[in-house]
Amino acid sequence: MKRALRFFASLPVLACAAALLAGCAGVTVGSISPAEYLAQRRGDVLTTGRLSTSAQEVLRVIGSDADLCRKDGQACRNALADSPGLSDEQRLSALSEVWLQVALASEKHGGATDAAAIEAWFETARHAYAYLFFTARKPRDRAFEDRQTQVRDYYNYAVQQAITGLYDGVRRNGSRAVAQPAMPKVGDWRIETDVSNLRLPSDTPLPDELIPAASLTFSGLRNTYRRDGFGAELVAASDRRTDDEPPAPRADLADGQQPRPPYREMPFPAVTALLLFDGANLGDVLRTRTLRIAAYDPYRTANVQLAGQEVPLAANFTSGYGLWLARSDFALQALRSLFGGREGLTQPRIYLMQPYDPNRRTVIMLHGLASSPEAWINVANEVLGDETLRRRYQIWQVYYPTNAPLPLNNFAIREAVTQTLAHFDPSGKAPASNDITLIGHSMGGVLSRLMVSSSEDKLWDALLASYPMQGAQQRRMEEKLAPYLRFEPLPQVSDAIFIASPHRGTDFANNRISRWVANLITLPVAMLGQLGDISRELIRIAPARQDQGTLRIPNSIDNLSDRDPFVRLSSGLPMNPRVRFHSIIGNDTPGVAQALSSDGIVPYASAHLDGAASELVIPSAHSVQENPLAILEIRRILREQLRPEAAR
Repeated sequence: MKRALRFFASLPVLACAAALLAGCAGVTVGSISPAEYLAQRRGDVLTTGRLSTSAQEVLRVIGSDADLCRKDGQACRNALADSPGLSDEQRLSALSEVWLQVALASEKHGGATDAAAIEAWFETARHAYAYLFFTARKPRDRAFEDRQTQVRDYYNYAVQQAITGLYDGVRRNGSRAVAQPAMPKVGDWRIETDVSNLRLPSDTPLPDELIPAASLTFSGLRNTYRRDGFGAELVAASDRRTDDEPPAPRADLADGQQPRPPYREMPFPAVTALLLFDGANLGDVLRTRTLRIAAYDPYRTANVQLAGQEVPLAANFTSGYGLWLARSDFALQALRSLFGGREGLTQPRIYLMQPYDPNRRTVIMLHGLASSPEAWINVANEVLGDETLRRRYQIWQVYYPTNAPLPLNNFAIREAVTQTLAHFDPSGKAPASNDITLIGHSMGGVLSRLMVSSSEDKLWDALLASYPMQGAQQRRMEEKLAPYLRFEPLPQVSDAIFIASPHRGTDFANNRISRWVANLITLPVAMLGQLGDISRELIRIAPARQDQGTLRIPNSIDNLSDRDPFVRLSSGLPMNPRVRFHSIIGNDTPGVAQALSSDGIVPYASAHLDGAASELVIPSAHSVQENPLAILEIRRILREQLRPEAAR
């Protein structure tokens, strides 16, 4: 009886012991934060320096782990390649990440051009490429899987590092001066190149360096626009200064010397590069020792065919533009130009923001007084950041000497635009040469209006009224002054946007500070040479009109005055009736009636034009073009221009 009692008394103890033993072998549960959850799901070698959860799971399946794999990398990679317990997707994605770990370590110790590092980048890209395109499931079947996004990033980063490392080697051996540079030797790899889908600026056969777009950050640009996809996003950079002196006038050239063209293509074009591996099936791709570097212009190529699959091509549309502005000296040079200093502009130049495309409509931007292409920092970036506009338009920016009188700049810019169009499209039939849109801010808007206007005989008749002449003298003066006083609308222009433009001048140009600045403005010798003979002849015709013995040549600030004879006459010139024009006007005088308002420099009464297709007045000071509301309006107008004429 006592034994039975002792047995039953021990049952709770036995039960507790059994429970404890079971607890040691069972599963416990905890909780993690959303940040920890995402770190587990998304963290990998690129973001944390440690292998991803997915790769670690695969290693545990084959009886290994991250530490063992790091200690004996070759054995680990062999085990991953040979293990029958893994699917192709598991094997290839893990191998790509493990090779990425090797490449990062090799590059850290040997540098970007180290052959071992580049070979590891090749292997990273090869296994990612095989995972993406040569497994049973297609990329679209894994569209929502985090692992595919990670592996695509491994490929893109490996391509970026491999190609920039190779190009650094090309730079070191000096072979970038030839059209097809010799690639550095990387193991027993056979490296081919295909640049048939890429067109670099014609005056620089090869870039001085290839810069990863992802490595660049910018202040001053509101947004960075890019396209997710496949490939390394690069900037082909030139060491040549972007603010160098433009072509000299023909009169200043030595005998037989050819003038330099007035245009220049973007010196920092965007490039997207791929590494492509030979092979029609998975086995071939994993065995090949031949790869091809393929480079593309992402503006022209949005999708590529790889292993029978159409995939989007990655692109960065902002970095090249930002780098161009950052490496220029536009702000200082604009002031040098205004005051006639050395290294200032004497002739306009035209910058193409991307390689010329005959099938995209052209937008030409003209900045204002004492300014430069920097006036359009965010305007150009935001326009090209709009996918619809980027596919249909290309931007040209006119950089011109803002100290020159309006008639001189009107003639010179017309010549520069005409020469640029003739160079790229001699027949004049491409979409790029027709239905051009002019966008001008401030004085650039006044010039834009002159470029779509007809002088008729109004300017010449006004000159004759002040300087009566006839016979040979009149014919001689008419020949000299015709380029400045007689002009017709540029026939290629169909649309114009005038922003804070003093079409009828501004009283601001008459105040004491403006007059003081105007007196400091000096025209370069080249411009004075163009006008000196004319002014001396006019003095001989009407000596009583000279002021203290000289006839003062007006400068740009003089021409912006609402009292200036040229502005008063030109504001009434008829515009081409085919041109649809729009006005964007700033109002920095709250509480004042719109008709009496001003942006602080240009009054509404001067900026307003009757007959505009649209007019938008926004709360803004004179730099209206950088206002987000103005940029949205520009985008709206450009989108509207793409609609058929009947719909518009």
